[in-house]
Amino acid sequence: MVFLVVEDSRPARNLIKNYLGEIEMGSPYLVLEAENGEAALNIMKVRSIDFVFLDWNLSDKMTGLDVLKEMRKMDQYKQVPVFMVSCESDKIHVIESMKFGANDFIVKPIDQKTFMEKVHKTIKERKK
Repeated sequence: MVFLVVEDSRPARNLIKNYLGEIEMGSPYLVLEAENGEAALNIMKVRSIDFVFLDWNLSDKMTGLDVLKEMRKMDQYKQVPVFMVSCESDKIHVIESMKFGANDFIVKPIDQKTFMEKVHKTIKERKK
């Protein structure tokens, strides 16, 4: 399983990687990182990604929502689970994320137990 963490903050990327390391996956996994939207889309063009964590507020010219819209246009990424991650937890952000194909929304600061439960549940559902 290959995860892609799209986050402009290195500490936030490391936190997600650490939390992923504590989830029982049942098979080996790899975590790739992108610090902006352009890098994320470039990775998606050359690698097969199974799960994406996408920060809403990227500090480059693309927002996480822009990346989500672009990746959902790619055939191989129409069904890949995407969790939007943001400190913005208002209904508008959540609704916009879901409208464009996010599978879930995680609010910063990330609660480890909630994160692990949501990711584990999504991985289990994908294996069915």
